[in-house]
Amino acid sequence: MGKEIKTAVVTWKGTELDFHAELGSGYAFDTTARAGAEMGGGPMEFLLAGVAGCTAIDVVSTLRKMRQPLTGLRVEISGERAPDYPMVYTHVTITYVIQGADVEAKAVERAISLSKETYCSASVMFERAGATMETSYRIES
Repeated sequence: MGKEIKTAVVTWKGTELDFHAELGSGYAFDTTARAGAEMGGGPMEFLLAGVAGCTAIDVVSTLRKMRQPLTGLRVEISGERAPDYPMVYTHVTITYVIQGADVEAKAVERAISLSKETYCSASVMFERAGATMETSYRIES
């Protein structure tokens, strides 16, 4: 299998530290160094969202293959950054909120394990960079 190449183009908007990003997939969004929802998210927040999205895809896909009666999933993620530059993430906490009355805990644990150790390239990149990844879950009816 050949290498998969992903692309993105980020253009400075000409004011402050505001940028417009266009992904090779066609999706576009704004990013900024300034805080605030009206400004767009920051790059480090997008990294967390990327990990959450990556693992969410894995967990839903795996639970479906296991024929679990999943009705919803929310992934809550937070990251602790080093105090000194380059201020990388050093610890990431992920909580999976599984929705479905009869979803089996053992199946959820297996799906999370497979994502963390095998399928989610975004979280594996964080771990290889030295960040610890802490996971937990809860099942809601």
